[in-house]
This record gives sequence, C-alpha cells and structure tokens, in this order.
Amino acid sequence: MSTFKSDFLRTLQDRGYIKQTTHEAELDAYCSTGVPMAYIGFDATAESLHVGSLVQIMLLRRLQQAGGKPVVLMGGGTTKIGDPTDKEKSRPILTEEAIANNIEGIKKAFTPFLTFGDGPTDAIMVNNADWLDKLGYIEFLRDVGKLFTINTMVKQDTVARRLRNEQPYTFLEFNYTLLQAYDFLELSRRYNCMIQLGGSDQWGNIVAGADLIHKSDGKTGFGITSPLITTASGGKMGKTADGAIWLNAEQRTPYEYWQFWRNTEDADVGRFLRLFTDIPLDEISRLEGLEGAEINDAKIALADAATTMLHGEHAALEAKASAAAVFQQGSTGEALPTFDITKSEIEAGYLAAAGFSLAGLTKSNGEARRSIKQNAAKVNGAVVTDENAVISLSDFDEEGVVTLSIGKKRHARLQLTD
Repeated sequence: MSTFKSDFLRTLQDRGYIKQTTHEAELDAYCSTGVPMAYIGFDATAESLHVGSLVQIMLLRRLQQAGGKPVVLMGGGTTKIGDPTDKEKSRPILTEEAIANNIEGIKKAFTPFLTFGDGPTDAIMVNNADWLDKLGYIEFLRDVGKLFTINTMVKQDTVARRLRNEQPYTFLEFNYTLLQAYDFLELSRRYNCMIQLGGSDQWGNIVAGADLIHKSDGKTGFGITSPLITTASGGKMGKTADGAIWLNAEQRTPYEYWQFWRNTEDADVGRFLRLFTDIPLDEISRLEGLEGAEINDAKIALADAATTMLHGEHAALEAKASAAAVFQQGSTGEALPTFDITKSEIEAGYLAAAGFSLAGLTKSNGEARRSIKQNAAKVNGAVVTDENAVISLSDFDEEGVVTLSIGKKRHARLQLTD
C-alpha cells in the first residue's frame, strides 16, 4: 500500500525502486508540486552502458512519466578520477579522448527511454566537465573542502573496506565524494535540480551532496536510492557467462538482448516486469502468477516489452521470430548475431574452435575446445566431437551461412564473404 501522495514516489514504491530516501515528507511535497527535477550521473568508463545501469535510466523515465524533468549528467570531469564506490581497487585513468568517445557511445542509451528537448518536462543532458574543469584547486578546497570532515568520509563503506583490507585508496579517489557533492550543488544552482537519484551504493555520496547544498545555500536537496539488483540465484544483474549485456546494439544485438530477458529466472520475472517495463501492475500480477510451463509466457512478455523499449517493436518482433526459428524449427534465424568470414579463410582449413571464438560464443579458442570436449559445441545443430575439426565450404547453406551454437541458448552465424 503506497504511503506517498506524489505520483512519482507512489510509482517508485509500487514498482520496487526505492531503497532509501532523505527527508521523506518534504521530498513527497516537492514531488507533488510544480515540475520536480532530478538527476543521475553516469561516468564514461565504457563505450556503452549495460543492463546494470537500466534501473537508473528507468528512474528517470518514471520521473518524466509523472510530469517531472530528468537531468542526465555525463561525468566528463569525474571520469578523469573514476568512481571508487564499491570497487576493490582503483580504476585505470582514461585519456580525455577516450572519455569523449565513451560519452558519444553512452548517449545512445537514453533516447529510447527519455524525451529530450526544450519543453518543461523534456530531459536535458549536461556534462560536469563544464564546471569541474574550471575549478581552481585552492578555491575549491577553501569553499567546499572546509565543509567535509575526514571523520565522516572514512566511515563510508568503500573507504572503510579498503582501509580494513589494507588496499590502497588514493587521495585522487578520496576527492570523488567532494566532486560528486559539488555536482549536486552546481545543478541545484544552475537548474534548480533538487533530487539526486542513484543506486544504494551511492547513498554516502548523495547525502554528502544534500549536506553541501544545505551548508552552502541553506536549501534542502533530496536523495533517492534504488536497491542494487541481483538475480534470484545471487548473480550480478546484467552479467552473463559471455560478458555484460550492453545497451548499444553495436555491442549486443537485439536478438541477444531479447534472449537475455527470455532467460530470466522464474523467481525474478515479476520483479523485472515491474522494474524494466511499462506493463500495468495488474497485468504483471497476472503474469507472475503463471505456473509451470506457462511462466514462459511471462518471460516472453518481459523480453518483448524490454526489447521494444530499447530497440523498437520491429527489432523485438524479429528477435522473437528468430528465437522461435532457432529453438522450435532448427533454422538459422536472421536476427542472430552474424560475423563475416572470407572464403579463402575457410579454404585454408578454418578450425571450428576459431569460429566459436570469432562469433563471440567463447572468449578464446581454448575455451571453445573445452566446450567441444564437453559436447556443448554444435555446427548447424550437429555436435562437434573433434577439437581440431574444421568448418568447410559444404557447411554453408545456399545463402553462405553456417550456424554455430554453444549449449542450448547461445547461437550465432558466420556469413561467407569473398
């Protein structure tokens, strides 16, 4: 039963997004009047975000659906340090060129979920390099550093754990909390953005920002955190045996994305439907109540809705049809991830193990050979038993395609080129 008056917080509570909030009554009042504004920061540590960031993106989507204005903060400045939160060791330092390239890739993940523009509830995207790069060190220490105590900072989980385990925690990383807090202050001043959203691992940083706003400007900043999402079996959300589930189609095809959601554990279906789709709650209650083989209908509904939201309806339907072709009819399925290989490579004697590796089904030829030993590798549906087996021209169909599989759920195609 919801206890909040505002549509935004009521939706977050009903769908399972809330772990912690600051100033609950005042936050609810703020979200009930005018156009509430909230932001989440995303550091540019890779060319794409992955499913592990999807809860945060959905938080911004829920805000916009409730009549609020989302702010996507790109960490062009903070990425130069690297967020140490919940990390056991320091991140590698990226060049400015790498950070800029990553930001361009990450931007693609937001447009399917949010409406950007100049309207009162349209999302905006800003970069904290715009103000962090201009900070004078002495001035920053004088104006911001004086408001933080070492006593409080060393109590943060990440700092305390690193110190307890005698792992290095650099002075560079120690400054990250101050910079993230300053982001909140800057956004409150520039845009009157008064809510910071984030995962529960960001609680300490969010509270630090709210405190800085109060000490500096006498205003009340608010924080909302979401639970860190793990699967029912305890696995990390968005991580699979063959790597992260990236949001950009260049890193993960719509077919692979659809399959990820289709393979959701039974116990997670209802929770994931609430978090990652717009399906109404009463329909979700019906779907999660399905039992036995019928639970697969709920998983397909999840896969369809999640893939449609990110990649569009056509891509979702194509992925669904391709999955049906692969698993029910034994055909190749055009939406399977496809990799080019030349005719000359095949004629020279191309190892099947190398094909599995090329197609991303295994991380190396050695892993492919281990899969062959375990009878888990197939070419065109036939089990490969010889570690030194080759793929020949006769394995390719009339369209120059051969289908490779590892286990029952991972499939890809090789396309013959000149």
